[in-house]
Formats: sequence, C-alpha cells, structure tokens
Amino acid sequence: MSPFARHALVAVFAVTAGQAFALPAFEEVRAAYAASDAVLLDRHGEVLHELRVDAHGRRLEWTPLAAVSPAMQRIAVQAEDQRFFSHAGVDWLALAHAALRNLFSAAPRGASTITMQLAAQLDPAHRPRAGKRSLAEKWRQIEAARALEQRWSKHEILEAYLNLASFRGEVQGIAAASRALFGKRADGLDEAEALLLTALLRNPAADPARAARRACGLARRIAPHAGCEAIAARARGSLAGSHAMTPRAAVAPHVARRLLKLGMERSHSTLDGELQRFALEALQHQLNLLEKQNVADGAVLVVDNASGEVLAYVGNSGASASARFVDGVMAPRQAGSTLKPFLYEVALEQRLLTAASLIDDSPVNLVTPSGLYVPQNYDREFKGLVSARTSLAGSLNVPAVRTLMLVGADAFVARLKALGFDTVTEDGDYYGYALALGSPEVRLWDLVNAYRTLANGGVWSPLTLTRGAGEGTRTRAMDAAAAYIIADILSDRAARSVTFGLENPLATRFWSAVKTGTSKDMRDNWCVGFSGRYTVGVWIGNFSGASMWDVSGVSGAAPLWLDIMNYLHRADPGRAPRRPAGVVAGKIAFERGVEAPRQELFLAGTDTTAISVKAPAAQGPRIVYPGNGSVIALDPDIPAARQRVRFVARPAAHALHWRLNGEPLASAGAAGESVVLWRPEPGRHVLSVADASGIALDEIEFEVRGTATRR
Repeated sequence: MSPFARHALVAVFAVTAGQAFALPAFEEVRAAYAASDAVLLDRHGEVLHELRVDAHGRRLEWTPLAAVSPAMQRIAVQAEDQRFFSHAGVDWLALAHAALRNLFSAAPRGASTITMQLAAQLDPAHRPRAGKRSLAEKWRQIEAARALEQRWSKHEILEAYLNLASFRGEVQGIAAASRALFGKRADGLDEAEALLLTALLRNPAADPARAARRACGLARRIAPHAGCEAIAARARGSLAGSHAMTPRAAVAPHVARRLLKLGMERSHSTLDGELQRFALEALQHQLNLLEKQNVADGAVLVVDNASGEVLAYVGNSGASASARFVDGVMAPRQAGSTLKPFLYEVALEQRLLTAASLIDDSPVNLVTPSGLYVPQNYDREFKGLVSARTSLAGSLNVPAVRTLMLVGADAFVARLKALGFDTVTEDGDYYGYALALGSPEVRLWDLVNAYRTLANGGVWSPLTLTRGAGEGTRTRAMDAAAAYIIADILSDRAARSVTFGLENPLATRFWSAVKTGTSKDMRDNWCVGFSGRYTVGVWIGNFSGASMWDVSGVSGAAPLWLDIMNYLHRADPGRAPRRPAGVVAGKIAFERGVEAPRQELFLAGTDTTAISVKAPAAQGPRIVYPGNGSVIALDPDIPAARQRVRFVARPAAHALHWRLNGEPLASAGAAGESVVLWRPEPGRHVLSVADASGIALDEIEFEVRGTATRR
C-alpha cells in the first residue's frame, strides 16, 4: 500500500481508537482507499485515459465483492480460511492444529484467518516485527480480528481483504492483479487464474514454477477439475517478466496529466470521447499521407464556442509522434498568416480601412535595423490594387504589411495580448514589419480561443477542460461589428479564390470561417476556423523544428480541419451568425474594373457605393528600390566590373530622368516602370527621379559598403 493510502488508513484508526481494538468502519476504509491510477472521464462519463499518479504500489479502483468472479471468492476462502463463514474471526481448531504441527515440525505454519490477515493489513501494529509474531503479538491480532467481526459483515471483510492484499511485486488488490497478470477484470477470472492468484497471497514473490506448484496443490484439494498442466502454462505466461498494466483507454494523455493528481480517483473533463478518438485517428491518417514530405507531428484542438469547453485535445499523434510526451497544443510555434484577421479587425475598428478599401499589392522594400525587409506573397505573384476583403481572404502578404503600417505595431501587439496570446511578450519594435505575417510564436490553445472570440462577436473568455467549471470572466476584446465583418471575409469562398481557387479544403457545405498559415521555411502550418457552434484548430509540422517539404496550410492542416468540421456537422449543418447592430450592407462598384461589383459590409458611417481608383498618370512615380536608408553590401567574390544595383521607379507612364549625386543616369524598363542598372561604388549616395521638365518626383539616400575584387 502506498504511503498516501497507508497514512489515510492510520488516520482513520486514530479517529476511531477510543477503546482497545477499536477498528474503523468498512465505509471509512473504503473511502480512505486510494488507487494509484486516476481515471479521466469524458463529458458523458466514459473512460478516456488512465494515468498513474502514485509511484508507491499499483492499485486500481476499489472492487465490490459482486464484481469478483465466484471462482476467485470460493478458492480464496477455501485455501486461506475454509471455515471463514462460520467462525467469529478466529478459527480455534486451525490454531490448535497449527500449534501441534509447530511443536513437531521444522516447518512452522500459521493459522491466521482472513479476518486476522485483514486486521494486520489495516493496522501495522498487528504485523510481526521480526518475521514471526510473538505470543503477545498473536493475541493482539486475535483480539483485533474478533473486534473486526463484531463491526463488519463477512462480505465486507472478504471484499476489503481482496482489495488490500498484495499479489505480485507492486501489484496490490484484486483489480490490479487481474489486469496486470491476466489482462482482464476481476469478474472474468477463471479457476486456473484464481488458483494462481490465491497461491500468490502466501508468497507474492514466488517464481512461476513455485507459484504453479502451490496452485496445483490447491487444485487437487479444492478444484480437481483444474488441470496442473494448464495452470503451469498460465503461470509461465503470466508471472514471468514485468507486469505492466495496459490501460483501459489512453487517448488523452496530455489532458490527463493536466487534470489528474495524487489522491484523485477520477476527473470529469469536458472532452467528448467519440470526437477525441476521431480527431486522433484523423490526425494519424493525415500524418501518414504526409510522411514522405518530412512531416512527423501534429495537434488538434476543438472547442465549443458558447461555453469555451474543450471537446477534443490531441497534443500529438501518440506512439507514432517524434516526441510522444511533447504537447503540440501548448507548444509555442510561429503563427504565420493566422494572425492576419486580428490585424485587419483593428484596422476596421479604427476606421482606417473598410472591407472595400483598396491596398497596393506590389513589391515593397522596407528598411529595418537589420536590413531590408522585402515581403513576398505565397504564390510569388503580385495582384496590384486589391480590396481589403481580397487581401485577407487570399492571405496576401504585402497588403498585410501595409495594413500594419497604418495600424501600428504597438497597437497590434496590444490587441494580441488582449486576445490572450501570452507568448507575445515583446513590443512592436521588436517584431517589426514581420509581425503582420505572423513572426511571433503562439500556442494552438491561444490561437483557437482568439478565433473563438471572433465567432463570439469579439467577446473573450478562457477555455476550460473541467466539466462543470462554469464560464470564466468574459471581456470585450474586439468591436462586435468589426469582428462580424472579419468573420464574413474569412467565410467568403469567392474572395479566397484569388489565391486558393474555388475548390480547396477550406470550402465546407455549411457556413464556416477559416484561415490558414505557414511559417518561415515551412516549419509549421496551421488551419483554424469556426462554424456557428465550434472552433477547430490544427497544427502540422515537426517538433524538432525541421522544415516540411512543400507542405502549406492548405495541403497540410486544412484537409484535417475539413474532416473534423464535417464530422462535427454530420447531422446539423448549423447556420451563419446574425448581423449585429452597426453593420450595414450595400452595393459597391470599383472604378476601372479593379474588382467586380458586389454586396459589401461596412461599419455604419463608413459605407460608400463606389471606390475610385487614381489614374496611373496622376500617381506620382516613386523609387521602389533601393529603399530610403538602405545599406548595400558589395560581394567580394564577384568582380567589381560585373556587379550591378537595379534602380526601379513605378509607375512610369512617361520617361523619367534619373540622377545619382546630381549626375544623370541612362534608364530603361518595361511598361509602367523605369529601371537603371548601376555599377556600385562604396560610399553614401543620393538618388532621385524627375519628370521631363526637371521637376523632382522622388529622392532617397542609400549607402554602399565593402570592397569587390578587381578581377
């Protein structure tokens, strides 16, 4: 028995000890009993996971006598105490026979009844102090057994005896012995198994051959139909080696480790067992499909939008995971494009943009303290002028960076912290422009809850794993109207098609809003989205941080997200959210056919019917490369005569005049741009462009450093 359980029983004795041999009530002993394995239950009471929480002894739950096979009850009584049901705690006839035998035999034998053995199990004071009891110790044990019989029924005594007895090594109790040695419950024990377990009561450390000999001896006396050969074979197969217990269920290890503690028999979680198993199997299937693309790991989280209860929590794929104890739900990983919806929401909320506002998706070079930042789109193409709706739904990177420049990095960081992203700990300057593209590391747990906040109209509350814990504090993290418009954009299949096409794993047969994300060098990919009732998040990658091979959020995480969403809505397709106050809809048209006319959503007061586009001739040319303040390094491995820097200005409807440090440069270029190829020279330089009349249109400064070879 573990120190925990033993101390609990001793405490029970202390409370009840008011007279000699005052013993605890049966109910007190049963209540003080503590299993070494705690059980995690799902929301319906189904066993999801068994987890060992006590290293001292291996015990399962207390087993009622009715749940022990009749064969085990009968054989244990006949072998250990054949007059158990007729004596009052002490078998005086057996004691007399034992006394006579001990006088004339070199092999002493005891005559402790089951009740006497139980008294010794309950109170250490009744155990022998030096391997053999003195007469005084034996008398105290007898008195304790008689007192126990006066308070307990025979069935209670036998039940407690079988639950507290040690059978093999650290295995204690009939439930643990049945599972560890025979892989079954106690009510399924047959005669041969009952004989072996009874043989082990006298000598738990007996080797298989010795245990089989004693079991065969018992069989000849009390179970003649049990064959010795079968008993010996069972002993060799069950008693040799270690006795690891196979858990009844093991599908939620990370939740079990979070909720189950020492002294706890069971915990009711919010998980749904059927959904948990489906999510685990679906993850394993998707990882098998991606194995040849250097993908080993993944995680899934499913939550209920209204309550915040976690319905499925798959921290990794189990035995096939590269690191089975790593929890992918709680491991910080780079967010990729999954943070973009919250950036655009801030821009809408601050009325810096509408969903119809046009953003320039063209090359941009941004100077940062660590060098130039040149964002690229996923498909390496640029779309020109695109609306905010198209930019977000199509996950375009350059428009996101331009939106961050409008909102401000600090304001965006503040919003992420308000949404519960505890891993976003630095200020905006630390993350820089890459913040728009998801450079911070986030946890799937926080990311799913942030999307759930979008689903709930901008109201944030914590997630919970404990059934009946109640909803936590609710706070408004986003404007309800702006959150609704963002959700509508994420559900827009047509707007998404600019990047992903119309047919992709993000399209469901019911209303849903979803976003994918892929981190730098394809180390992580995500798919997070919600319906009216559920939010589902998937991460795919490698716990080692190794890059995947040509796996994006659409090809990696999205198919799994779709499988789980379809499973959740197999019987109920759900419905789109209601439009909140403060959102108006109207027909919108774009000049020059930038995008097709459509119905658009606006925050009240920002609505319009037409979006004007400035004519190219009216747009002043700008130097797009190099960026102002750039530092260009010469390559010492390339001959100086072969090195060139490309100066680019856009738009260029007419010829532009370039000047470097006041000296003219010849230009060329394709339609819409002006280009100069310049042989770099170390030093600081001023570059400008002017129109035909010599009026300066743009000017930047840059520096060239280093020395190139003269070959």
